Amino acid sequence: MIRRTIHSTDIAVSSLGLGTVKFGRNEQVKYPSGFDLPTDQEIIALLDLAQEQGINFLDTAPAYGISEERLGSLLGSRRDDWVIMSKAGEDFVDGKSRFDFSPCAINESVERTLLRLRSDRVECLLLHSDGNDLEILDHSGAVEALFNLKQQGLVRSIGISTKTVEGGLRAIELGLDAVMVTYNPWNREEEAILDAAAKSGTTIFLKKALGSGWFGKEDESGDPVEKALRFVFAHPATTSAIVGTINPKHLCENCETMRQIEQG
Repeated sequence: MIRRTIHSTDIAVSSLGLGTVKFGRNEQVKYPSGFDLPTDQEIIALLDLAQEQGINFLDTAPAYGISEERLGSLLGSRRDDWVIMSKAGEDFVDGKSRFDFSPCAINESVERTLLRLRSDRVECLLLHSDGNDLEILDHSGAVEALFNLKQQGLVRSIGISTKTVEGGLRAIELGLDAVMVTYNPWNREEEAILDAAAKSGTTIFLKKALGSGWFGKEDESGDPVEKALRFVFAHPATTSAIVGTINPKHLCENCETMRQIEQG
């Protein structure tokens, strides 16, 4: 699987990243069907399989329940085999999301993340937007906190997971390394962000590239996974698409599709 470097670093990530929300949270998640959290052994087996399939990139967040803690416990001495991206600004407590983008909150969030992951750094840290992208970027002090954390070496690259086109474009203007956007054949509203990133060299991570499992219900032609991956990787700005699954069969199928696309 092709690996691309994160902006301003020498860190290379696989075309597909493994999202880990399902490792730690099954409350108030927007998937087509419910699920039980996997056991430790199931997670270890899935991580082994992902590595065998060429994936080296894990996406987690404090808002993903106990995902960070489980990764920290289960990766152990294999931590350095993985590129880990986490987030700050949102926590999920007592069944509710709570947001705080103040510099103090961002710094404390990163401290907790590193403790949970049992790590001295994360390779990428994104602000976990509540939808008020411009307010967060321009008025909360969070961006300054990110740059300070990067200077300290606690995070290697910085960015934001946005919910608006304006927010994504502003993040690029501010010189953040990465923007995470929603983009797939059935949702192209944020394509302008990818266009701007292609010019600036900003890294683009994709969420919901496969529509969180809801993709293409109105489109029965062909394989929707192949259609989605071909579409998103046709754009030169796409660095990696985060696919959250705890199903080994789906993971293998996604990786095989990605390899076929990359091999032409």
